[in-house]
Amino acid sequence: MRWWKSGRSGNQGACVEVAASAGTWYIRDSKNPSAGHLTVDVASWRSFIAMIKAEVR
Repeated sequence: MRWWKSGRSGNQGACVEVAASAGTWYIRDSKNPSAGHLTVDVASWRSFIAMIKAEVR
């Protein structure tokens, strides 16, 4: 799996990483990747991102 984090996170060290695979998104703490991850389906991920974008505006 290829993990990545937002380019906006810089080098702060306090961010999450995400990965995608076959209709599933995985989310983990970039400071502690071995601690496990959350798994969400595509519909839930899209709803989450839409909610964040609505709050940022």
